[in-house]
Amino acid sequence: MAYEVERPLKRCPSHPGALLNDIIPETGRNKVEIANMLGISRQQLYDILNEKKPVSPNIAARLGKLFGDGAAIWLRMQAAYDAWQAEHTVDLKDVPTLEVA
Repeated sequence: MAYEVERPLKRCPSHPGALLNDIIPETGRNKVEIANMLGISRQQLYDILNEKKPVSPNIAARLGKLFGDGAAIWLRMQAAYDAWQAEHTVDLKDVPTLEVA
């Protein structure tokens, strides 16, 4: 039996950086200002925006405070992205699926 994840999304969930790329222009602030407000380096913000780095719990807390939506949404987005990536890139052919008794 092939291992198949029951997930409604056939495409990869968006990386949190993609959402940030949409949100930042709406703030009227530039990326350097946003990085300064978050207390992170410009390069760290650019790495997230370019989907090269994940949103860590620390960054999620900062984003949640800055945008007023809490850390959890940023962490859920990152977790969904990471899980999809793992399910589609990790070689699982030698990992059995246990049957619950």
